[in-house]
Amino acid sequence: MRTRAWTTGRDRERKHIVSSENVWDVVVVGAGPAGASAAYAAAVAGRRVLLLEKADLPRYKTCGGGIIGPSRDALPPGFELPLRDRVHAVTFSLNGRFTRTRRSKRMLFGLVDRSEFDARLVEHARRAGAEVRTGAAVVRVEQHGAAVPDRRTVAVVLSDGGTVLARAVVGADGSASRIGAHVGVRTDQVDLGLEAEIPVPPAVAEDWAGRVLIDWGPMPGSYGWVFPKGDTLTVGVISARGEGAATKRYLDDFVARLGLAGFEPALSSGHLTRCRSEDSPLSRGRVVVCGDAAGLLEPWTREGISFALRSGRLAGEWAVRIAEAHDAVEARRQALNYAFAVKSGLGVEMAVGRRMLAVFARRPALLHAAITGLRPVWRAFTDVTRGATTLAGIVRTNAVARRALESLDRREQAEPQERAPEPEPEPAARER
Repeated sequence: MRTRAWTTGRDRERKHIVSSENVWDVVVVGAGPAGASAAYAAAVAGRRVLLLEKADLPRYKTCGGGIIGPSRDALPPGFELPLRDRVHAVTFSLNGRFTRTRRSKRMLFGLVDRSEFDARLVEHARRAGAEVRTGAAVVRVEQHGAAVPDRRTVAVVLSDGGTVLARAVVGADGSASRIGAHVGVRTDQVDLGLEAEIPVPPAVAEDWAGRVLIDWGPMPGSYGWVFPKGDTLTVGVISARGEGAATKRYLDDFVARLGLAGFEPALSSGHLTRCRSEDSPLSRGRVVVCGDAAGLLEPWTREGISFALRSGRLAGEWAVRIAEAHDAVEARRQALNYAFAVKSGLGVEMAVGRRMLAVFARRPALLHAAITGLRPVWRAFTDVTRGATTLAGIVRTNAVARRALESLDRREQAEPQERAPEPEPEPAARER
């Protein structure tokens, strides 16, 4: 790399001018939904974008693969979802009891295989002009030091010893993010998800077609799911970290009572989901984070795809502005604008999700009875899954919902932490 150096200023600081051909405008680390969305957003703005992914694509990702309305609405123009199934019915149960199925004439949400979905998102970013490099593991980013030629540049250091230079970096490298560690992301909720991909014969697959199961689990805040994807059922559970043995036992019991224990899983996996603290940073210098790397997901359901797509798009758009900044002050201003955009939208949704999780963790039977027995609650569920509104939107615009949640908040604050078991749901919530 050819450089020209000169000395000016009271500090006699040494600086380097770097050829623009050697510096990417935006480098995105991680090619999941957040990273691919960020790369697409920056590339369609006409910038030189490099998308780095440590694995080869397509690659497996532990995830239910539910595509709700907000996810669909955040997809790039012309994107065709590789749907494995269309959900029109949801079966709810309370730790295997009081089972009831609710149906809708309209599709509630779609189901995808994450390897196909992610690969298609990456291909969209590539078509928009982003360069994609797989097998490129990032060790760290540096904004100062010998690898950094000037104050407008970030060095992305790879595991093979190579270095990539950028005017702005987007970290989208998952919940165990190295870029998130650089930014200083803090989390206050960590959950363990366990999942199995279970191939089933046609007769079993047909029974599940178009229908998912959501089971409110035995541990506070836990739940399980069955998502059908053709000849495979994705079966999983999630609970707070620290309950590993109990979570594994829940999954085993869940699979057994569904009559699926006799089928050998094609894949079994686990992962941690992390929700950011409300005051956690989203940027540092010319580096921003999005998706799981930023701890952005819905705290109650732990749904992350829509948060990844939406925050990724915002990160890509603001990374372009950061790349154009000629000094640290302007770069900082643009990074703060990105943080404001995230917090004013996704942050508000997360705040309501935290309140919902607190209620659900202590009153799962109440939630089960409401969603299976009360038409307005079921309608709210369908509106959220279709993307007509959000949990935050319901609380903001529906006076009854707002007062109910505020009442539950007050009761949770007034009651002791330990409480007697919830009463069983009314008969209206039983199987019909």
